[in-house]
Amino acid sequence: MDFSFDPKANYEATKQSAGYVNRREATQESYDRIGFMSGLEVHQQLLTKEKLFCHCPAGLYNKHSDFDAEIIRHMRPTLSELGEYDGTALMEFKTRKEIIYRIKNETACTYEVDDTPPFPIDREALGIAIEISLLSKLNIVGEVHITRKQYLDGSIPTGFQRTAIIGVEGEIPLKNKTIRLIQLSIEEDSCREISDIGHVRIYKTDRLGMPLIETVTYPDCVNPDEVMEACNYIRFLNRSTGKVRSGIGAGRQDVNVSCKGGTRVEIKGVAHTRWIPELTHVEAFRQWSLLLLRDELKKRFPSHKEWRISHNSLAGMDLGLTYGPLAKAIGENQAVMAVKLPGFKGALSHFTQPGNMFANEISDRLKVIACLEKPNMVHTESFDQEVSAESWQMIGKLLSAKKDDALIIIWGPQTDMKTALEVIEERCLMAFEGVPNETRKSFPDGTTIFERVLPGADRMYPDTDSAPIPLEDEYINSLKKNIPTEVVERYQQLKKWQVPEDTYTYIFSKNYFPLVERIVNELHIDPRFLGCFVGHRLKNLMGKQKKSQQFRVEKIYDLFAYLVKNQLDPSLAWPMLTELIAHPRMDFDSVLASIKFKRFSKEEILGKIPYLEEKFAPIRRKEGEHHKTNWMMGQLRMMATGNIALNYLANQIK
Repeated sequence: MDFSFDPKANYEATKQSAGYVNRREATQESYDRIGFMSGLEVHQQLLTKEKLFCHCPAGLYNKHSDFDAEIIRHMRPTLSELGEYDGTALMEFKTRKEIIYRIKNETACTYEVDDTPPFPIDREALGIAIEISLLSKLNIVGEVHITRKQYLDGSIPTGFQRTAIIGVEGEIPLKNKTIRLIQLSIEEDSCREISDIGHVRIYKTDRLGMPLIETVTYPDCVNPDEVMEACNYIRFLNRSTGKVRSGIGAGRQDVNVSCKGGTRVEIKGVAHTRWIPELTHVEAFRQWSLLLLRDELKKRFPSHKEWRISHNSLAGMDLGLTYGPLAKAIGENQAVMAVKLPGFKGALSHFTQPGNMFANEISDRLKVIACLEKPNMVHTESFDQEVSAESWQMIGKLLSAKKDDALIIIWGPQTDMKTALEVIEERCLMAFEGVPNETRKSFPDGTTIFERVLPGADRMYPDTDSAPIPLEDEYINSLKKNIPTEVVERYQQLKKWQVPEDTYTYIFSKNYFPLVERIVNELHIDPRFLGCFVGHRLKNLMGKQKKSQQFRVEKIYDLFAYLVKNQLDPSLAWPMLTELIAHPRMDFDSVLASIKFKRFSKEEILGKIPYLEEKFAPIRRKEGEHHKTNWMMGQLRMMATGNIALNYLANQIK
């Protein structure tokens, strides 16, 4: 074999061929060139007392080590009504996973583990789902039909999720366009994964069965920022009802991305909306790069139907393999296999994502499907050269490799080798077709890894345990009375009040707009000041103070009511809030004593100005006249805060 090949140079060359640019440097023209398309599936837990199909309490969580029993299961695929198997189910079955569920009696019952049929759907959850559907301008269905959606990854002990469509064909407004909604569904949440190592996956069941809504959009977003804007709008819309849960895990989104000539790839479980722009940018270019790899491979193999890998065991051979994990596997008598990829030279180091190449696509699938823990392979185009050129030469001769071939070494339990070899060949054959349908797991840096094959329609079928639920017009009309004002109207109101836009995300994400509106309307506090107070001051303190979780934000209304009643300037709320969050049970009089507030009349404060003018004279000669206002405000700020408006004081100094 010829080892003069430079994988780093090939990686950079293919990255350049794909036209990859950093997201901050990308323009709309960059996305139009590759045909960027994206849509969303936004999941949101509902704030109900009970779970969706049983009477277990919703929203109670326990530690990983706190459980009463363990249940072990092995998942198997079933035929759909059309006599077909779902591709995802077949993939999960191939992994031969042992699923362990940790049960806490307080948060789970026999329904969760599929030992009893479902109870009737929780009516509180159904009502909230309809309200949010109406707010999303969706058409409400005449009857709710509960179906089963097959999940064989073990995240639901039954092997399927009960779900039902509530509304169809709606829309949400963005700044510059409207995004169409396909549907809103209500469904039960899945288990929380604790670990996934080898053939053993462990779940907790405290979250299992909690009511969840899923809002699905059309792929109308044409750049990453639009995707995040749409996601935020849906999140803010859901939270505006005050009937959804917040906090880590309460809201999650799956992002669907494709490019021109590519296919839909689902980035699963994106925890933070701020990750979305980078994730969608990277994924679109990953697909574009895979299409370029496809074109190159088709040039080499106009007909690839007969393309196959070949392999050979390296057991018992002295090949000088000193790479740590590989040497350890040899020492433990694990299976070690060399694999030849005919004509694939340059393909393994082909750019896919920043810091990743096509070889990572294979390695990721070996981890997920063959259960080979990483590191699980080395190859001839690695940057790190874990295997020496001499060793590759010997392995190449063993496999009768030619100069245009690529080589891989994999290792692991002998029982996993058959699946591992199938995975390698299958992923390489997919490269001839372009972009495989799959779901991918997200990381904060914008990169993703393979998670599972993208599910198809075959996994959906009716739930024979649940009868249809008619939705009468009278019932739907009664729910319309509970709908809050639209997010776009709230946005326009904040703009009219001249509240800085960098506060909007916090105000909407925490659903503090009703509180702000109430204080403005009832207490007549300046809305711009109040928006900054909530969106800047409150946000900053709630993120820093250890006792912030004990503070009731509704107390801010009482704080401003106290200031108005006692004829104190609203600016006094600024230092008072620090004490209130640190000591949530402290009364307002005690807070004033704690910050050493003293009452002064306007005349007393303004009477200090002539004295300070005289005192500033020597400073003026050194610092200049323009420092006067800042210096004098610094001298009077503590005395003035709460007694007179600071902007009024500043004008008197000038």
